Amino acid sequence: MAQRSRYIMLGGFLGAGKTTSILKFADWLAGRGLKVGLITNDQGAGLVDTALSRAHSFPTEEIAGGCFCCRFNSLVEAAAALSADPERRPDVFLAEPVGSCTDLVATVALPLQQIYGDAYRVAPMSVVVDPVRCARVLGIADGKKFSENVRYIYRKQLEEAELIAINKIDLLDTRQLDGLKTALAAEFPAARVFEVSARDGRGLDAWFEAAFGGETAATQIIEVDYARYGEGEALLGWLNGTVRFEVPDGAGAAGAVGGLDGNALLEALAFEIAASLERDGSEVAHLKMTLTPVGDPFEIAAINLTRGGSGAELSHRLSEPLEDGELLLNLRAEADPDALATAVRAALDSVLRGRFSLDYRADHLEHFRPGQPVPTHRVEALA
Repeated sequence: MAQRSRYIMLGGFLGAGKTTSILKFADWLAGRGLKVGLITNDQGAGLVDTALSRAHSFPTEEIAGGCFCCRFNSLVEAAAALSADPERRPDVFLAEPVGSCTDLVATVALPLQQIYGDAYRVAPMSVVVDPVRCARVLGIADGKKFSENVRYIYRKQLEEAELIAINKIDLLDTRQLDGLKTALAAEFPAARVFEVSARDGRGLDAWFEAAFGGETAATQIIEVDYARYGEGEALLGWLNGTVRFEVPDGAGAAGAVGGLDGNALLEALAFEIAASLERDGSEVAHLKMTLTPVGDPFEIAAINLTRGGSGAELSHRLSEPLEDGELLLNLRAEADPDALATAVRAALDSVLRGRFSLDYRADHLEHFRPGQPVPTHRVEALA
């Protein structure tokens, strides 16, 4: 029998920094001589996460159209596809579920362990949190919050966590961080809590060692009101888009010589979308975009905005001006999906056509609310 691969799932709410964490984890594993396969997941198609994973040269499979719990068979098929070449079969699968999903231990981790335990060693469930949003949800900090049923999903994610990674620790001072750790320990005492920064690497080794070296030992199955869970997801608007453009011959834009400054374009577009949603009173869960030259997925710029009023941040920058470009855009917010589409189309017109004098075409643009979650499997009680 082939040696079992490790299956490590990093959950957490939209905007927590899961993708950055997974890419750092993949580098950490590769540095130890291990082969890594990544599995991304979304309610729709056209994922920024997939583009970033492939830009980092990691074998990646994308599961669209529902969370791992509702697409369990697709999850198994994705792992099989990554393992098709026995010489390249991953030693470790890193999986990133949809950020609005919960109950993943009962519907994914334990079924995988029980049905496919001869193939996979399932790691403890990790949940990544943005410390500012988490403090607001727990009621220990002021600021704009999601509505009650969305916060229900957030808390359920924490309730099932075996490992909680407080990410972006630079956003809090020592007193605030201590307060958040105390609140998490009081409400979710079964979880080990780690302080990390996926961006600069602080604290990652201890968390990665715990996730890589352990095996899920969930001591209870959380109770989930699926009607309320579904209502919470349905409050979130989802938008995925793919946009292409060409720079007119001889044109320079935003200070770029011989082409377009793609980094400036991304920053302007993120600002315009965020400002529009802010005016409408919509709470952003996550806005993330990538921009690449057409046909070159390894040269990439990426930008993230994880809360209204927080400001967008470029995590990857293009080194050269663009002659053409492909833009991937993923937007999640507590807002009507039609309002998201209106804001994005207006921003594209204002920034691409207005500021940068570009003609563009939207090859793909979908906006919707997630459907009611219906898991393929659910373990109702521990043996």
